Amino acid sequence: MLSRTAENLFWMARYIERAETNARLLEVGARNALIPNTSGGFRTEWDSVLQASGSAEGFYEKYGDVVERNVETWMFFDHDNPSSVASCISQARENGRIVRTALTSQVWDALNNAFSEIRAFGRTERSKISLSDLSEWTLRTTALVRGSALATQLRNDGYDFTNIGHHLERADSTARLLDVKYYVLLPQASFVGSGLDNYQWRTLLRAMSAHRAFSWAYGGEITPPKIVDFLVLNRASPRSLLTALEGASEHLDRLARGYGRSTEAQSQVRTLVGELAEMTVDDIFEEGLHEFLTRFIGDTAGLAATVHATYLNGDVR
Repeated sequence: MLSRTAENLFWMARYIERAETNARLLEVGARNALIPNTSGGFRTEWDSVLQASGSAEGFYEKYGDVVERNVETWMFFDHDNPSSVASCISQARENGRIVRTALTSQVWDALNNAFSEIRAFGRTERSKISLSDLSEWTLRTTALVRGSALATQLRNDGYDFTNIGHHLERADSTARLLDVKYYVLLPQASFVGSGLDNYQWRTLLRAMSAHRAFSWAYGGEITPPKIVDFLVLNRASPRSLLTALEGASEHLDRLARGYGRSTEAQSQVRTLVGELAEMTVDDIFEEGLHEFLTRFIGDTAGLAATVHATYLNGDVR
């Protein structure tokens, strides 16, 4: 497969996953903004969402005031934000258009319809569209694109590059969603174990569509160690960091078998999977959850750079 085709498929998948992540971040912010501020402290729900998205600097330059309407516009509609839902859907569709012949008609139709519908949202009076409607549309639409690919694409190297992009972006997004709760959102350490703390953990699980799965896996009380185990180390969790890296490893191994050689990308992902598989929740908290997640996000970005250098900078052979 030509490297440019592989790169378009890789980024198409990443942009679809990134659009979903931004919708989930907005939902976390909206749910937590509903909690009355009885502590007398400074609440930063929307600022925490911007920090987790990695787009805070651009927002401050354009909007300044961190209020819900501005954050919603920046993270959903604003094309000046390359990570907004509208930008991600547009870029996913453009990547798909460039490699149209590598996509089935079902995948292309799902991408094209998503692009048309989000343009229609942009022409609709904002007061007529609720944030929950925007979030639900994004989750439904991104699931349709991924489901179409899963059901109809050939299991060839193009399918592998698509899934590597999906899994790497999923790992990054789960880490960011978890970090927004643990490090940025809770206003003071004294709130740990409080009703506010517990509500925010439940909000995170619901925003990630993981509340019921978590209850099946653990039952009983929702605690930070259980959630960290579920979202970081549990192979049964579809959004866990370990699950995402193992998914990327599986498709990188398929490429290695298909091309007849293993590369630095395979070695790097195996190292990351091995480190996570050997870790415990106590190890993570001993390092510091925020510090661990920051390091993980950096490691994932490094792996993505290695994949790009190995497979996407020239003809893949």
